[in-house]
Amino acid sequence: MTYYDFIAQEYKKSKQLPFRLHIEAYTYFHLLGNLVGKSILDLACGEGFFTRQFKLQGAAQVIGVEISEKMIELARLEETRQPQDIEYILGDVLELGKIGSFDLVVASYLLNYASSREQLLKMCQNIFANLKLGGRFVTMNNNDSQSPISYLTTEKYGFIKSIDSPLMEGTPIKYTFTSSDSDQKFSFDNYYLSTATYEWAFQSLGFKEVRWHKPIVSPQGVEKFGQEFWQDFLDCVPIVGIECLK
Repeated sequence: MTYYDFIAQEYKKSKQLPFRLHIEAYTYFHLLGNLVGKSILDLACGEGFFTRQFKLQGAAQVIGVEISEKMIELARLEETRQPQDIEYILGDVLELGKIGSFDLVVASYLLNYASSREQLLKMCQNIFANLKLGGRFVTMNNNDSQSPISYLTTEKYGFIKSIDSPLMEGTPIKYTFTSSDSDQKFSFDNYYLSTATYEWAFQSLGFKEVRWHKPIVSPQGVEKFGQEFWQDFLDCVPIVGIECLK
């Protein structure tokens, strides 16, 4: 079992937090672009929140991979309830190997679970192996360039970060979320690896281009909450988008 087996339901609920809808998802789909007719491998797909949206936006083939049995169970239950011809695979990205050749390999927070250069490189090797020539890897990721001074700034958005030791390669970064419909909290760890380490991994494998993207707010989010509400998030930049071209 993985830790996410114990927090699967709570993590699923957190997808309804305003920042996840109006910043995270909006930025993600802005980077992905037109999905019509695309083949997509969704790594660390969780309960399939984004996986299902890829199909709704016209993707021809979607496969989701997730290490947590409970998360996969939730995804498969939704597939049974409302079939979309999505295949869900229980597996560890570190051991995935090549399962196909895809237009897009995507991930909503995957690389930040690598606790060492070696783990990061292994993840990226399996990502690279499953991409067509000219395909793209697109991911949302913890922003390792964020200063710990601003870790508590995001509390009003439903989450904070914390560390027990100075940031260095492999330092755990604890995320603590407050559920959107209650005061119940749950936490999980990411790991700090520098931007230089990420760049090294991407370049080692031969990705032709690597682009880093700051988060953006949806027009609907600005209309509903106002620009001032989002400014702290945009100033401290807790998450980033990464785009790599093979």
